[in-house]
Formats: sequence, C-alpha cells, structure tokens
Amino acid sequence: MYQTILLAYDGTRECRIALREGAELARCCGAKVHLLSVMPLSLGVSVGEGFNAGTILENDIEQYRKVLDEGLGRIREKGLDAEGHLVSGDPIEQILNCAREYSADLVVLGHVARRGFARWWKSSVGANLLDELDCSILVAMRTPEPAESA
Repeated sequence: MYQTILLAYDGTRECRIALREGAELARCCGAKVHLLSVMPLSLGVSVGEGFNAGTILENDIEQYRKVLDEGLGRIREKGLDAEGHLVSGDPIEQILNCAREYSADLVVLGHVARRGFARWWKSSVGANLLDELDCSILVAMRTPEPAESA
C-alpha cells in the first residue's frame, strides 16, 4: 500500500500521536520512514531585536535536534528504522520539498484543534498541503480527554 512515509514531527502531543499512527502504518506496510523536523527561521527577528544571532541559532538547532532524536527513539522503540531530517524554513514548503525529494506516498501530520479567532488567524499546515502534495495525507487526531469533551 504505502512504500515511503514522511512523518512531520515537532514533539507536541499531537505529533506524537501522528508518529504512533504513522509508525504503525509503516510497520503494517513495510514502508520506509522519513522523520522530518522543521525549524522555523527566527534568525531575522533575533538580529532585529539585537540578540546574539549565532547563539540563538545554535540553541534553536540543538533544541530541534533533540526533538528529532526523541522522535527517532520513539520509532525505534516500535521496531522500525527511520531516516531523520532537520531542516529550516517554512513548514509547508519544507514538508512539500521533502515529500517530493523522498518520493513519499503518504505524509502524516498531527492536528492541533483551534477555535474562534485562533482558527481564523493561524492557517493549518494540513489544509495548505492538500492542494500542493501529490500523495495522500493522514491527519492524526487526538481523542479529547473526558474533561475536554464535557
């Protein structure tokens, strides 16, 4: 069914759910797994505010490398191997680029539910990818806690 799965991962609870579902699919299909962590470019803001850009960038890279390594560890716990990729830039562009570069036939994303103004203000990565990707997308949803659904 799927031969190459790209998992977008940022360490959030929603992405851990997506990683679990994507890893299970990869195991069932015998698919190759690519784990992608996208580091947004905040360097311009840091320079503009007068911060030490080199230190900020090094700290960002270290933080995102830890997130990527943690995700790779979770995949390995499930008996799978994956290639990890740390890239920087716009998440939508980077997911598109990597999906094409690795010939992914499935991209797996986590979903963060937003309501009201936040839904209007912040665009959805998944929704923006729908028109651009040439492969399937799995958007993993977390089950609300009992207190949340009440």
